[in-house]
This record gives sequence, structure tokens and C-alpha cells, in this order.
Amino acid sequence: MILYALRRGKRQGDANLYRLNLLLLGGAVFGVVDHLWNGELFLIGPNPLMDIMLGATITLAIFCVWLAIVAVSKATKQTKAVG
Repeated sequence: MILYALRRGKRQGDANLYRLNLLLLGGAVFGVVDHLWNGELFLIGPNPLMDIMLGATITLAIFCVWLAIVAVSKATKQTKAVG
């Protein structure tokens, strides 16, 4: 939600923030579907601490993938500018 507001307010055309928004939204949808699939009512499992740790791990993985995408995007732009 914060990234959506930031993207709408300051940099509406920033593709990197848009990609991060999509990746985080996909992670959130994955979490909801996973909890519903496992029959965890109100999205709270038997061990909430493990759920929070898993969510933090997934979020960290999403940020790492996003950083890789940004790095590849910048490298591609530099290559096109040189060549």
C-alpha cells in the first residue's frame, strides 16, 4: 500500500517501483492462497511465529529478485547507450 501511494505521488512512471509493486502483490496473493489451501481460518496458522518468519523470508526473496531485475535493467540500458 505504501509503495502504491509513493508511486502515485512522486514517480508515476517509474517502472522499477511498478515491478516491485507487482512482485509484492504476487507474494501477498501467494500467502493468502497458501493459508486458504491449508485450511487456516482467518489466515492464522497453528504457529503464528513461523508464519511471520516465512512471510519475512518470502518478502526478502522478493526484494532480492527485484534488485536483480533492477540491476539487469540498468546494465541493459547502459549497454544500449554505449552500443
